[in-house]
Amino acid sequence: MYTRLVEVADASALLAIYNPEVIETTVSFDLVPRSLEEEIEWIVAHQGTHPCLVAVNDDDDLGESGAREEKILGFASVSTFRERPAYATTVENSVYVHRQARGRRVGEKLLLDLIALAGQSGFHSLIARIVGDNQASIQLHERCGFTLVGTEIEVGRKHGRWLDVVEYQHVISERS
Repeated sequence: MYTRLVEVADASALLAIYNPEVIETTVSFDLVPRSLEEEIEWIVAHQGTHPCLVAVNDDDDLGESGAREEKILGFASVSTFRERPAYATTVENSVYVHRQARGRRVGEKLLLDLIALAGQSGFHSLIARIVGDNQASIQLHERCGFTLVGTEIEVGRKHGRWLDVVEYQHVISERS
C-alpha cells in the first residue's frame, strides 16, 4: 500500500467510501450524500494548499484491459481550521477508510503520511474533531501522536441523537 495525492479521476472511489458513512453513521456530520459534481469540486479544492492523500493497494492485480488497476482503500485530507488569518498554520484533518480495508492499518498509513505532508507544507498544528463514540478514530489519532484537548457536548444531531465531539491535536513543528 502507498499514498499519493488525490486526482479528479478518484472521485467515484472517494464517494464509495464517504457516502455510506454520511447515510448510515455519525462519523460524518454531513446529512446528505455528495454528488459526483460536488466530490469533484471537493477534490479540486484539495489539490492545492490543503491537500488530500489517497491510500492505494499495492497488488499486482490486472484488470480486464491487462493493465494494473489501482484500488483506493481510503483517503485523508486537511482543511482550513478557522477563517481568521492567525489560524493559517493550523489545519483540521479527516480520515476515511473503505469498510473492506479496515483493520489493515490503512488509516494509520494515511494519517502518518498526512502529518508529514502537512509539516512539509508549513502547517504547525493539526486538529481532529471526532464524534465522541468513534473509538476506532480516537485510537488511530492517539497512535499517531494526537492528544485529547477537549470535548464539545451535544454539538451535533444526526439519526435522532445528540452527538459529542472530542477534539484531538498534534503539534507538528517545534514552537518558535
